[in-house]
Amino acid sequence: MPRVNDRIVGPILLTNAAATLYTVPAATKIIIRGIHVVNQTGTAATLTFSIGADAAGTRVVSAITIPGNTDITKGIWDYFFPLPMVAAEIFQAYSGTTNVLNMTIEADVYTPG
Repeated sequence: MPRVNDRIVGPILLTNAAATLYTVPAATKIIIRGIHVVNQTGTAATLTFSIGADAAGTRVVSAITIPGNTDITKGIWDYFFPLPMVAAEIFQAYSGTTNVLNMTIEADVYTPG
């Protein structure tokens, strides 16, 4: 299977309701390599994301606080733990506050070749 490193999501502002940001295409596998989240406001916001429909049993991160962007060292959160996903699996995410957190996801995408 050929591999391509690709930005699969974003940058996208998250809403306050779980939304599917990515669905793995048929006959494809991915490994999420990095998730970058920026809080562009001065107020802290929470982040939740899951592999599968949002529920306690599918959450990878649950309501973690991303601090407000009050200086250069705040307002940025990065996740670099590999997350494999297979065909038809979905990635969902949301923020505790609409249009505060901006998310970008990078992954290795493996397709039939």
